Amino acid sequence: METNENLRKEIFEIIANQIRTNDPPETKQTYKRLMDMGYTAFVAKQYIGQCLVVEIFGTMKFQEPYNRERYINNLKKLPQKPF
Repeated sequence: METNENLRKEIFEIIANQIRTNDPPETKQTYKRLMDMGYTAFVAKQYIGQCLVVEIFGTMKFQEPYNRERYINNLKKLPQKPF
């Protein structure tokens, strides 16, 4: 599957904002944990991005509200895929 670079940049920007504002704090904790496990910054953000995309997809496809609890639970399970 070809990567949409504009979409990736936007997702990475959301992740950077979550890390910078520490909201939710689990994003920053997960980023640090993945880096400590030896993943590069890019790969760590890709993993976190998978969790974020699950939430975006649910909101757009199924008209579900953002599920913070599911997002955080998926972050805690990384590097296991959230789907």
